[in-house]
Amino acid sequence: MIESLNSPHIARVKALIGSRGTKERKSSGHFVAEGLQCAREALVASSGPRIETLYLTPSGRTKVEQIADLTSLNIVEVSDEVMKAMSETITPQGILAVCSIPTSSLDSIILNGTRRFVYLSEIQDPGNAGTIIRSADAFGIDAVITSPGSVDLYSPKVVRSTAGSLWHTPVFENIELATVLALGVQAFTLAAEASKSLKELKITKDCVAIFGNEARGLSTAQGTSSIEQVKISMPGNAESLNLSAAATIVMYHLANLPSS
Repeated sequence: MIESLNSPHIARVKALIGSRGTKERKSSGHFVAEGLQCAREALVASSGPRIETLYLTPSGRTKVEQIADLTSLNIVEVSDEVMKAMSETITPQGILAVCSIPTSSLDSIILNGTRRFVYLSEIQDPGNAGTIIRSADAFGIDAVITSPGSVDLYSPKVVRSTAGSLWHTPVFENIELATVLALGVQAFTLAAEASKSLKELKITKDCVAIFGNEARGLSTAQGTSSIEQVKISMPGNAESLNLSAAATIVMYHLANLPSS
C-alpha cells in the first residue's frame, strides 16, 4: 500500500487534473475518473475508455469488489491520506481510475439513415457538456461531437457531470463543423427567431443537431446557410433555456421521432 505523500503516483494524477491538465491529457492519452459511479461503468461497459490503473483505498476496494472481478486490472492500493491528496473532491470515495482516451475517429461510425448526432460548437461550460453527454446516453444519440475551442470532454468536471455516460456514448473532439456537414447529414439548429417549431421538424435521413456557444450562439462564419433553424415553443415566461436543457429537449424529440 502506498502511504507516502511524496509518491510519484500522486504527481501523475495531479498532472492530469491540474491547471495544465488539458495539455497533459492530450500528450499522455489518459484522463482521471473518480468515484464508484464512473468506476462501475468503466468496469462493466463493453466500449468506451479503458482503465489503465485503478487506485483504491481499503474501503474503496470493498465497494468495487462487489460489482466486478478485479483480477485482471492494474490495482494500486493507497491510504486514505494519499487518496485525499490525489482527489479533487472534498470527501473522496476511495476510488480513482486513470483511463485511456479512445482513439477512434468519426469515420468509424457508419451512416445508415437513422443516425442521430449532437454537435457542440465552442461550448465552454463543463457542466453543460457533461449533462449533454448524459442526456445523449439516455436518448440513444449515436455520438456527441465538439468543435475546436470547446471544453475538454475529459476534464474532471465534465467526466463527473456525465455520471458514467462517457462509457456509453462515443465522443469526438476538435471536429470542424464543415467536416460534419460534408457527411451529407440533415442538419438543424435552434434559433429563437425561427418560423418552424421543433415539433414540425421532419427527419428524412441521418441528422445532426447543432448547438452553439452558451453566450454567442452559433457563429455565422461557419457556413450555416444549409442548416435548418427550428425553435422550442415556450408558452411560459422564461425568455430562454440553459444550453443543456434545450439540448435535452431536442434529444428527447429525436428519440421519439421516426425517420420518414
